[in-house]
Amino acid sequence: MSGRYAAFTFVDRITAFEPGVAARGSFHIPADVGNFPSSLLAEATGQLAAWSAMAKQDFRVRPVAGVAHETIYAGAPRPGDLLETEIRIDSCDDEAVSYQGVARIGGATVVELRDVVGPMLPAEDFDDPAAMRGFLDVLRGAGAPADRFRGVPLLPLVPLDREPGRSAVARLDVPADAPFFHDHFPRRPVLPGTLLLDCMTRLAAGVIAEARPGTTPVVRMVSDVKLRAFTEPGATLELRATLQPTEDDTMLATLEARAAGQKRPVGGARATFGVAE
Repeated sequence: MSGRYAAFTFVDRITAFEPGVAARGSFHIPADVGNFPSSLLAEATGQLAAWSAMAKQDFRVRPVAGVAHETIYAGAPRPGDLLETEIRIDSCDDEAVSYQGVARIGGATVVELRDVVGPMLPAEDFDDPAAMRGFLDVLRGAGAPADRFRGVPLLPLVPLDREPGRSAVARLDVPADAPFFHDHFPRRPVLPGTLLLDCMTRLAAGVIAEARPGTTPVVRMVSDVKLRAFTEPGATLELRATLQPTEDDTMLATLEARAAGQKRPVGGARATFGVAE
């Protein structure tokens, strides 16, 4: 399938590997890439953990979605950067994987994942286990071709409601087809949770920019991430971002996503923003 292991795979090579224990890897962000949101730093780190967990369980199961206690952002990626990821798995079985992770650029930490838990689901429901084993061999050997990633589309948000400087509601029309679905996943395409988080934090950043005119909001931490349901191609989501008062120079936003006409959220989180003049 077009885009396989290129459209939404952020590990080029695995340089150290202990299945179910630890791993190190790298990914080169192409110099001419159009869009590489900071949320993909967490995606790259999580994918490295997934390879280790899947190998430990012999590709019977794979982690899909999950819960992250905290994701700390300390820097932003740029085209041409070499991203180095490292993970440590705390526990791994057929039910769930729990891990910590970090990503660095130029030796400096740009993202840290704390206490991530990913439920394990049957691997063959989402992908071909034999194909995944084969690609892991490539990653652990000479590595995959660099610069095969061509970027992800900036998913547009349609404004629905707004209380200036306090909250905003927007509609997200998930594309019926997009290159990232070829990797996420071939047998059951779903919207990546990291792209959903990028959409929600962009919505919140717009509210903060109204509340603090003349400033540039930057995500510093995303906490209490919960992804409760899969979002399939062509779905319509309603996103909501609400600001909470703080006592310092940061801004806190509560994020939520619901499927059209549904009361139960498909996902949510809390995001802390730094506000630069």
